Amino acid sequence: MHWILLLAISGCAVGETGQDGWLRYAPWPSDYDATYKVPAFIVPLNSTATSPVATAGVELQQGLRSIFGEKVAIAPVAGQTGSSSSIVVGTVDQYAKAFGHSPVKDLVEDGFWLNTASDAVQILGQNERGALYGAFEYLSMLAKGNVSRVTFQSAPYQPIRWANQWDNLDGSIERGYAGQSIFFQGGGIKANLSRVSQYGRLLASIRVNGIIVNNVNANPSLLSDRNIDGLGRVADLLRPWGVRVGISLNFASPEQAGGLRTSDPLDSSVIDFWTKTANKLYQRIPDFAGYLIKANSEGQPGPLTYRRTLAQGANMFAKTIKAKGGVVMFRAFVYNQLQYNNLKADRANAAVEFFDGLDGKFDDNVVVQIKYGPIDFQVREPVSPLFGRLPQTSAAIELQITQEYLGQQCHVVYLPPLWKTIMDFDMRVDGQTSYVRDLVAGQRTKGRRSLGGAAGVVNVGMHRTWTGSHLSMSNLYAYGRMAWNPNEDVVEILRDWTRLTFGFHPDIVEAVTRISMDSWPAYENYTGNLGIQTLTDITGNHYGVNPSSHDGNGWGQWTRADRNGLGMDRTVKSGTRNAGQYPPDVAKMYESTETTPDDLMLWVSRIGLCLASSDFSSTCKGTRCYFVPGKC
Repeated sequence: MHWILLLAISGCAVGETGQDGWLRYAPWPSDYDATYKVPAFIVPLNSTATSPVATAGVELQQGLRSIFGEKVAIAPVAGQTGSSSSIVVGTVDQYAKAFGHSPVKDLVEDGFWLNTASDAVQILGQNERGALYGAFEYLSMLAKGNVSRVTFQSAPYQPIRWANQWDNLDGSIERGYAGQSIFFQGGGIKANLSRVSQYGRLLASIRVNGIIVNNVNANPSLLSDRNIDGLGRVADLLRPWGVRVGISLNFASPEQAGGLRTSDPLDSSVIDFWTKTANKLYQRIPDFAGYLIKANSEGQPGPLTYRRTLAQGANMFAKTIKAKGGVVMFRAFVYNQLQYNNLKADRANAAVEFFDGLDGKFDDNVVVQIKYGPIDFQVREPVSPLFGRLPQTSAAIELQITQEYLGQQCHVVYLPPLWKTIMDFDMRVDGQTSYVRDLVAGQRTKGRRSLGGAAGVVNVGMHRTWTGSHLSMSNLYAYGRMAWNPNEDVVEILRDWTRLTFGFHPDIVEAVTRISMDSWPAYENYTGNLGIQTLTDITGNHYGVNPSSHDGNGWGQWTRADRNGLGMDRTVKSGTRNAGQYPPDVAKMYESTETTPDDLMLWVSRIGLCLASSDFSSTCKGTRCYFVPGKC
């Protein structure tokens, strides 16, 4: 069966560039339903070239032509009734203005309504972005051979669904495995941005509504007038796809780019610097999304550098862009390098310790962006305890689409089962059901939280497949699907992606599904079993076997391996007390080896190694031993 898959992938690589990804709109096989009636015309309710509704009209036209071989005319709304063989696409308000009534109401922001129950297909969005999402949904149905007569609404689970690029101004991409940046080259924005619009099309099709275009280890020179104008060119190309542009900031930019003596967020000259910067950005990019900030982590400056709280730093930025609709995504990835010889030191404790006492002190347009686990995108981690500690603060979950610690696109690792494990985890806040997916969407909070969502770290580059391999594109596709609806089945997402990318052949669908669904457990089994995190090279390129790199360093990703045992003791009773950062029900589970899941055993507990049966009582008393032939 696998030879069929290889032929399919080979054919895709040779016959196509891979540029269209899952948006190939391949013709139906000859044995598929030929009774589908291609509409007579398409009616977009806004013809402005930069409008997502106009974009939806063109996308529908191109999709229908690719699938059915017929060019459907785009017609003006004048004289149309919406009752003949047509596809009408626009917002609810635009439809009501054109036809005197609206068939739907109560859509949430970015939501859409799709009606294919008659020959007159109606695609209506709460806003223009939603209408475009509905158009992609309709084309996706057709591309999979689905001509069902349906009427339904679709709404996002959370308002923020962003991509985070780790692109550098020199054109390189940190943890990138797909070539050079599509945005930057030689210290600034590229002259040739032809792939940016193509990327916007992919993002819009999976309902991603914002993008941070540069690395969190930000270069202050991005704020030069030349680069701000370049960012405007990027925004102009993404606007028709409903994707808003934001940037990562270097906290010390007032000193490094503005010539000031300080970057203290409460200093008036610093506030003035950032206010003027925001004004420049919004003058060039009126729909600018906002900032992503990495502060006081891995040598980066931040508010703690100036003896200010993290909230004071975040709020300073938030105030400069709030009136313009901007959002500050403030990363919770804050920690100091640790002393290995301190047995109580634990990097996993850092986020809660640094954000302790700050809940409710962040402005309304600040979102704390939290990595899914307390360390750093490992093959297996528990949920970050910080998700259960910020009931009055907007939060977003940070997922990594690029496979930094997971084979770097040389290995197939389908990531949605990992993400699903995290988002379906019940934190038991206040002893009540509190799934992570609901916490980041603000559905299990006490306070004023209004924002929330997901951020996916993406490594698309100039490689013809965007991510460096055909199969790794399934992770980008699935990220958008799960950000929109984290309750979706990860197998069905995979099957949809396979049909859209490689075709309908059941053997191909089955082979890709089997390989992909086996991939995360397989990778975990040989690189980080039982919660040991990872055995790859953590002090180098995060790839390849190097267990010795895990101990004796200052980065806090430790196995504590020696001749007596391995694993971190994170219990309250005898270890680093990390288990106590969780709500009581979860803390109780992690406190005992009897209730800790096997796949996190070495994360929570130190396991003794018994060198001989006579050593059992003295060496292994109070610990769990794994028996090996010839050992205890």
